[in-house]
Amino acid sequence: MNKNLGVMPLNHVGEGTKAVWSGEQTAHPYRATQTPIVASAAYGYQDIDEWYDVALGAAPGFIYSRMSNPTVETLESKICGLENTESAVAFSTGMAAISSVLYTFLSNGCRVVSTKDSYGGTNKVFEEFLPRMGVRVTLCETHSHEQIEDEIAKGCDVLYLETPTNPSLKIVDIKRLVSAAKKVGALVIADNTFATPLNQSPLALGVDIVVHSATKFLSGHADAMGGLVCGAENLMEKVRHYREINGASLDPFSAYLIIRGMKTLALRIRQQQISAKAIAEYLLTEPMVEAVNYPGLPDHPNHHIACEQMHGFGSMLSFVLIGGMDTVKTLLPQLRYAHCAGNLGAVETIYGPARTTSHVENTLEERLALGISEGLVRISVGIEDTEDLISDLKQAFEFVNKCCHKAVGV
Repeated sequence: MNKNLGVMPLNHVGEGTKAVWSGEQTAHPYRATQTPIVASAAYGYQDIDEWYDVALGAAPGFIYSRMSNPTVETLESKICGLENTESAVAFSTGMAAISSVLYTFLSNGCRVVSTKDSYGGTNKVFEEFLPRMGVRVTLCETHSHEQIEDEIAKGCDVLYLETPTNPSLKIVDIKRLVSAAKKVGALVIADNTFATPLNQSPLALGVDIVVHSATKFLSGHADAMGGLVCGAENLMEKVRHYREINGASLDPFSAYLIIRGMKTLALRIRQQQISAKAIAEYLLTEPMVEAVNYPGLPDHPNHHIACEQMHGFGSMLSFVLIGGMDTVKTLLPQLRYAHCAGNLGAVETIYGPARTTSHVENTLEERLALGISEGLVRISVGIEDTEDLISDLKQAFEFVNKCCHKAVGV
């Protein structure tokens, strides 16, 4: 089967051009200008020797779509172009990608070091599933690089990073932690979903493997699910083998939709992060807001690190409401230009508290232990006009303030 190697270089063009043309510089069948959806489960051969060579990977071609598929392979080549790496493996969902890469490189007796701040599903893999396999898991305070380095120095097989974190938007120093990991021979895996390849290049900072929930910003339209893992071919060969046997392959229809979405990634991100910064600055002025989490704000605890390792600050932010869940329940239904939903990275703006989005799998006690209050609201900023999104927030807060005044008899 093909290994999506030999991607034609696009070294001297912008990221927007890469997003459009990576993986699609060769002619499609029937002279199509767009990647065809190849829905065949299997691929036939009259020449048995050729079939055997393809099955062994000694010749290019396809055997069975659980193993590889022409449409999916185009998507894999496209993320290779954006992450500037030689190989990638697509999965049915983002969590399939994250869990599969961890299961590929961890086994009984191994040790993984990560942080307490990570997506709730990832946290469940660390807290619930890996220990069943006999994997030792150490989760450190995300803000303490010293603690993370100390735990790495004790010996670990995998260092897993998520930056910015979901939903608290914390930043870790990738270069610094990679340096510590390499001293003990650990493999470094980074979730780049929030930043996207346009705003952060983990592989250039020394990370070995990058994972994405392609459902989010890469797809961009909330109509397809998928996950991507990318890195050097010798590592991806192992990940690909795990996928082939365990079966969490991406279907060609979803691959097509993600490919289509990725072509507008640069345009979407450009508008989304302009609005995100403006919304973060506005939220700082709201009396009902206790805290705002956005790495682009100068008072963010790791703003200086974000400036060094990110090309842009992204379009995700979160804020904490005074009054907790009661205020959340009052504010969110008043929004007119937003979905209240458990997704992110779409063209529409999306709001949601952690208990129904990033950490729905966790109990209240688990969320509080992770430092996630009931008043925390995550915003995935869409491509709407900035002024409209801020006006929408203002009218929602006006409603909340009126409710608060009535409650105290003012």
